Amino acid sequence: MSELHPATSLGDVHESVDTTLKSKWRKILAFFGPAYLVSVGYMDPGNWATDLAGGSQYGYTLIWVLLMSNLMALLLQSHAARLGIVGGRDLAQANRDTYPKTVNFILYIFAEIAIAATDMAEVLGMAIGLQLLFGLPLIWGVSLTVLDTLLLLVLQRFGMRKMEAFIIALVAVIGVSFLWQLVMARPRLGEVILGFVPGLPDANALYIAIGIIGATVMPHNLYLHSALVQTRKIKRNEEGIRQSLCLNVWDSTIALNLAFLVNAAILILAATVFFKSGHHEVAAIQDAYKLLSPKLGTLAPILFAVALIAAGQSSTVTGTLAGQIVMEGYLHLRINPWLRRMLTRMLAILPALITLWLFGDEEINSLLVFSQVLLSFQLGFAVIPLIHFVSDKKSMGVFAIKPRTVVVSWLVALVLVYLNLRMVGSAAWNYVQKPGNTFIDILIVLATIGIVTLLFITLLYPLLQRRREQKITSIHQEQKPWGELQAPDYHCIGIALDFSQHDEKVIASALRNGNSSTQYILIHVVESAPAGWLGRESDDFETRKDREQLENYAAVLTHRGLQARAVLGYRQRAKEIARIVSEEKIDFLILGGHGHKGLKDWIFGETANQVRHAVKIPVLVVQ
Repeated sequence: MSELHPATSLGDVHESVDTTLKSKWRKILAFFGPAYLVSVGYMDPGNWATDLAGGSQYGYTLIWVLLMSNLMALLLQSHAARLGIVGGRDLAQANRDTYPKTVNFILYIFAEIAIAATDMAEVLGMAIGLQLLFGLPLIWGVSLTVLDTLLLLVLQRFGMRKMEAFIIALVAVIGVSFLWQLVMARPRLGEVILGFVPGLPDANALYIAIGIIGATVMPHNLYLHSALVQTRKIKRNEEGIRQSLCLNVWDSTIALNLAFLVNAAILILAATVFFKSGHHEVAAIQDAYKLLSPKLGTLAPILFAVALIAAGQSSTVTGTLAGQIVMEGYLHLRINPWLRRMLTRMLAILPALITLWLFGDEEINSLLVFSQVLLSFQLGFAVIPLIHFVSDKKSMGVFAIKPRTVVVSWLVALVLVYLNLRMVGSAAWNYVQKPGNTFIDILIVLATIGIVTLLFITLLYPLLQRRREQKITSIHQEQKPWGELQAPDYHCIGIALDFSQHDEKVIASALRNGNSSTQYILIHVVESAPAGWLGRESDDFETRKDREQLENYAAVLTHRGLQARAVLGYRQRAKEIARIVSEEKIDFLILGGHGHKGLKDWIFGETANQVRHAVKIPVLVVQ
C-alpha cells in the first residue's frame, strides 16, 4: 500500500494502445474497446432481476424505461469519455481537484458503496448461475466467488487489448444466449412496439423503473469510462482530440445499444413467457430458470444459466478496475490489485452471506433489486459533477459541450435526482409513520436532510468557485503600457513636527521629496490648556516656546537656501493639520508616526490615521 500523487489514471496501462497508426481501419479498431468494458455493467445480473421483475409483472409496458435509460447512459458515457480524452483526468481525480476535502471523502464513500452494490449483484449472479447448472447451494456459491479475484490479475498480464477481447467474448456469449431464447419465445412485434409508449401503471412500477435506471445508468461506469479512454495514445492536437471524441461516440453507441438489446431481450422474454402465461410474480432468477424449461425446452434454461455466469464474471473485471480508479483518484492511495479486489469482494460477500444465513434463499432476489436501487440512488453524486466538468469552457476549451447539450444533460440529471428523491422520500415517509421507531426515525430524517444538502453542495459549489475565480481575474482592469514614468513635482510640502527625536527623520524625508523651488511649511500644534481654550489668542509659556522652536527649525532650513515657514496650530491635532494643509495649499504632507496601537492609540490619539482621512493629498508617515 502506498500514497501517491498520480498524474495519470490507470497508470499501468495508460496510453498503452497506440491509435496513431497509418492504416485507417487499424486506427479505427484501436479506438474500439473501452465502451465494451463499460457495457458489461449494463447487462450484469442486477439488470436481470429488474428486467425479469418488470417483464413478468407489467409485460412490455416498461420497455420505454430501458430505452430512456439507454439514451441517458449514452449521453452520460459520452461525457465521461470527453472528460478523460480532453481533460486527461478521470471523474474521481476531477472531483478531488474541485470539491473540498470533506465533500470529496463523502463522495468517495458513496462511490465505494456503488461499487460494492455492483459487486454484490455479480456475486449473487455467479452463485445463482452455479446453483442452476450444478446444484451448488447459494451460500457455497457466494463463498466460491472469492476465487475469481485472481481473474483480473491474470488478464492484466496479457495487456489491455487481450482483456478487452476476453470481455467482448463474454458479452457475445450473453447476447447469443438471449437471442436464441428470444427466437424460441417468438414475441409479437406489434405488442413489443407498444411498450415504447411511456407510462407507469402503479407505484410498484415506479420502484422497478428506478431499479432499471439504476441497473442501466451505473455511477461506477462513469468513473470507469473516463479512465479507460486514457488507455489510448492519441495525438494531443485539436484534430487528434476531435477524431478521438468522434470514434469514442461510435464505440459507445455500438456497445451500449448491444447492451440495450440484451436488456430488452430479457424483459421481452419475461413478458412473453411469464406475463402472458399468468406468472406475474416471476422476479427471482431461479424461478425464471425453472419456468423456461416447460415453456421453451431444455436448452433455454442452460443458455440462461451460462449467460448469467458470463455476465457475473465479466462484471467482476470492470468492478475491480472501477474500484482502483475511485481509490487512486479520491485518496491518491494505491494498493496491490489482489488486495483491492479482495476488499471489494468481501464488502459484497458479507451482506449476501448474512442475508442467506438469516433469511435463506428466498430473499436473494430482493437483495439483487435493492442493490440496483442503491446504485440509482448514487447516480446524482456522479452525474452532477460530470456535467459541471464537461461544460466548463475554462478547462475544456473548444471541446466543452454545446449549450443545447448542457440543457439536455441537466434535464437528465433532474429526472434522475427527482426519481431518486421521490423513491427515498416515499420509503422514508412510510417507515417514519410506523410507531415505536423514534430513534431510527430521527436518523432517517437527518440522513435525508444530509443527502439533499450534499446534492445541493455538489450542484452549487463548482458554480460558486467559477464565479469567485471570475471575480478574482476581473478585479483589476486590463493593464495598459505605462509609458515614461515621471517623479511628482511638489510645490508646497507640509511637515508636521512634534519636537521629538523623530523630527530630523521627518524633515530629511521632506527634503528628499522636494527640490530647490519647493516651499516647506513647518507645522506644530500647541496642546496646552490655554491654547485649547483661547486658540490663536493664547500666549502662555508653552505656546511661546513651541513657536520659538518651530521658527528655529525654519531658520535652519532657510540658512540652507530653502524656502521655509513656520505655522502653529491649536487645540485638536488632526483637525488643525488638515486646516493648515487647506489654507496653505500644501500638495504633499509628511508627519511622524510613533507606531503605537491599541490602548496607546486611545491614550495618545491617532493623528496620522485621522489626518489621512481628513486631507485629499498624498501623506507620508515616517516611523
